[in-house]
Amino acid sequence: MKRHQRDESAWVLRGGLNPDTANVTNVLTHVSTDSAATLSEPMVLGIGGGLGAGYLLWEVNGQLPSLILGFRFRWNMHDWAEQTLGRLGARYQVRTTTSQARAAATLTDSIEAGRAPIIRPDRQLLSYWHLHPDTDTTLAPPVYAGARRGALVAYGLAGDGILVDDRNLSPLTVDAALLAQARAKLSSSKNYMLVVDAFDTPTDLSQMIRAGIADCVEHLHASSTAVALPAWEKWAGLLTDRRNAKGWPKVYAEGRGLTSALLAIWMGVNPAGRIGGDLRACYAEFLDEAAAHLGSAEAAATATADLYRIAALRWQELAEAALPSDVPEFARLRRLVTSMSDGVVAGDQGVDARGAAATELWTMLAEYDADPPVIVDLAMLADRLGAVAMAERSAAGSLRQLV
Repeated sequence: MKRHQRDESAWVLRGGLNPDTANVTNVLTHVSTDSAATLSEPMVLGIGGGLGAGYLLWEVNGQLPSLILGFRFRWNMHDWAEQTLGRLGARYQVRTTTSQARAAATLTDSIEAGRAPIIRPDRQLLSYWHLHPDTDTTLAPPVYAGARRGALVAYGLAGDGILVDDRNLSPLTVDAALLAQARAKLSSSKNYMLVVDAFDTPTDLSQMIRAGIADCVEHLHASSTAVALPAWEKWAGLLTDRRNAKGWPKVYAEGRGLTSALLAIWMGVNPAGRIGGDLRACYAEFLDEAAAHLGSAEAAATATADLYRIAALRWQELAEAALPSDVPEFARLRRLVTSMSDGVVAGDQGVDARGAAATELWTMLAEYDADPPVIVDLAMLADRLGAVAMAERSAAGSLRQLV
């Protein structure tokens, strides 16, 4: 394929929920030797360790706080795809280099060879998700580094652009030079590129499923108050703690920056956000699909799936309480985020719509961060989060029976 030609015929845009699980699912489907035995995204999620839990309030002096929530196993690490591919027996290679030019050339060569590499550019620089420009972080939350290092698939060449798959359902083109800059900007990633060479769908998934569930159980039942189930209980306490410096009544005194935090809750839970939501319903689908592979634990897996659907409902109730649709200002923020997400799904055709939505979103958010449209009942949010924590504990306890 010549550099100026557009050829996307070998790659099918299938969409997806979470960027990491969708990337791995779609790449494995692309290279699989048996198109009739491809893995679903819920199955990839489950085999890859399933769910996680995480709460981080990222604060820098003089800037508004940034709320970070984690929902997938090893959400705060960047080796999830490699570990999952290894467990599945896929043949892959990771390439890194400190040379921007060499990285760009290697990416082009790989695409021309029919590969679809997974890369990690700086999303803020790449711009199609329209992360906050961060020009004045005293007026808006800074963009957390982990959120900027989002993985996507590069699968085709189009003139001076690269065709990327970020769960979009229509072609999405990014400028090749800009993509090279975005990959190089995150120096710690060293222009990371993961290439899957081949994959034979396993005929027996039972051991992989059990290993993934074991990872999930160990992770969720850890004692960490940052990256395990205790994170939800810790967060619930901080919502009303007036003495702790990390308590929300102190951090968000007089409401400054609180609207961004409420929006972060809603975006974290709902698929309209960049991370694909809380993943609880997706994990329930995994357990339903996995049940047939678990022998005598089949009924227990199905029962656990139902508990995770209850947990998903509790998360939705928290999101609605955080950013209620009956508050006109909050309803507008929700619609704008959804418009941005829909604009990404629409690919190149959605560029104007998502740009307009982003401009309005950041303008409104700056206004509401300075002067919240309503008084927020943090005690009520703490109650909702307490219900989430109980549902999560119940589901994780049931999951433990499957190990």
